[in-house]
Amino acid sequence: MKRQISKSTQQPVCLCTNLRRTTRAISNIYDAALAPTGIKITQFSLLRAVERNEPIAISELAEDMALDRTTLARNLALLARDRLLVLSAGEDRRVTEVRLTQAGRKAIKTAMPIWSNTQQEVSRLLAPGRIEQLYDISREASNAAEKLNTAVQASKSRVTKRSSR
Repeated sequence: MKRQISKSTQQPVCLCTNLRRTTRAISNIYDAALAPTGIKITQFSLLRAVERNEPIAISELAEDMALDRTTLARNLALLARDRLLVLSAGEDRRVTEVRLTQAGRKAIKTAMPIWSNTQQEVSRLLAPGRIEQLYDISREASNAAEKLNTAVQASKSRVTKRSSR
């Protein structure tokens, strides 16, 4: 017998589920708007981060974007494949630096007005003051997550040290 899925309009109480649902919904809006440019909002955000900090080491970019290096490396490889950026050795040969190409600069220039219009439209649809609240909540949640991650890593380290004795 096939199990029926509840169509309840009640939001789940899980913070992570609600944040992921919201992020997907908003990302889909930006992705649809940016579709004519051939880049997604994640790629646009990454290109903009490189533009702001160019040249930037991959480790610094990962920290700036709050991404793990593996996820970032995958995304950078796709953008490098599309010739929107280049990866090269820095002065310290152990460090890989990221730079935009002319095509990357052009992609940003093409996408920027579309992104800006989308940003304005989403802001307009939210109640006055909500965007600022979202920024505040996002910053606060990111800081809390960083503290919790640090505590979890420290706890794992203590457990590992005890078990290796």
